Parts: sequence; C-alpha cells; structure tokens
Amino acid sequence: MQVLLVNGSPHAKGCTWTALSEVAAELEKQGISSQIFQLGTQPVAGCSACGSCRKTGRCFRDDKVNEALALVPEFDGFVFGSPVYYASASGQLESFLDRLFFAGSALFANKPGAAVVSCRRGGASAAFEQINKYFGMNNMPVVTSSYWNQVHGNTPDEVRQDAEGLQTMRQLARNMAWMLRCFEAGKAAGIPLPEKEPAIKTNFIR
Repeated sequence: MQVLLVNGSPHAKGCTWTALSEVAAELEKQGISSQIFQLGTQPVAGCSACGSCRKTGRCFRDDKVNEALALVPEFDGFVFGSPVYYASASGQLESFLDRLFFAGSALFANKPGAAVVSCRRGGASAAFEQINKYFGMNNMPVVTSSYWNQVHGNTPDEVRQDAEGLQTMRQLARNMAWMLRCFEAGKAAGIPLPEKEPAIKTNFIR
C-alpha cells in the first residue's frame, strides 16, 4: 500500500514539507510506503474549461497535473499539503487540484484523502476546509486526526517545535494506515465497493 503526499508549497523543504515528512515517517513505521510529490516553483495554470480532459483523461497542458495523474492509479491514499496564504490554500495548489480532480475524478473514488495545512499564525481552518471539499465531491473517505491537520511556525525549525501539530501529523498517519488496512481486509472478505449511480445533473433554470 502506498500514499502520495503532495507538497503544495513552492518551498521544497519548508514548513509544509516538514509536516508531510512527519506523516511519511509515521506511515513508514506503520508499514505503509509513501512519496512526496513536489509542485515546485513553476506556475500551475487554472482550468480553462475546454473539456478536452473528458476525452483523453489528461489535461492539454503538459505540466505537474499530468505528471500526478499518471501516478494516481499506483497509490491507495492521498495527502494534500499547503501553506496558508490569506486564509486559503496556495493558488498553485488550488489550480492543481481543480484540474487534477476534473480530469481524474474516477481515479480517486473510494481512496482515502486528507488535507494538511501549515501557517504562521491564523487562517489554517479556512484553508483546511477548502482542501477537504475536493474529497467530498469525489467519493473519497476523509482521514481525520486528533485535531485539525495543521502545524504552526514561520520556519521548519519553528514547526518542529510545534509538538501538538507534529503529534496531529503522526495520528493522521496512523489513522490513514488503519483505514487502508480496513479497506484491504474488506476487499479480501469480498465486500464490494459502494454502488455508483449514473450521474444526475440538475440545473435550476428552467
């Protein structure tokens, strides 16, 4: 079993990476492998609503979104991490998630997802809620922890001093590992995935 950890910060080894690394370390202790996927510093364009990904399963822009889409089938769970900018996730991560889920929604169904946010002081809960909304629209069970999945600090060293935040990351990893093992046991026992009805799209202008 594998978990993909997406670092939505432009800083390769900053505060968000420090939080995700704590998750990765605990996952390893639980016998779950993981990989941190860096969005990097290159801009990620927003969705242009062209619809081409509905035909190909890929975005016409060949960037980090397509790179991630190619990896998704290999992973059993996902953690999306972001710094907090103006009480929101990074614009880079938001554009990435919009396109990733629009193009690959079916690839995420019934796979656990979790959000992790890093902030200096405030705005964490708003950014946390923002990322969690993607899971609710894509049939993904949400992995929780002993508190909202957030760390505080302006530098990686300060984050490492956030004992409660790091504990929250470790509990998140243990909960993710437990959920993945439960799903694996369910499959082995022959329990089918939930039935999915054909999509119904209701517009409210008649």
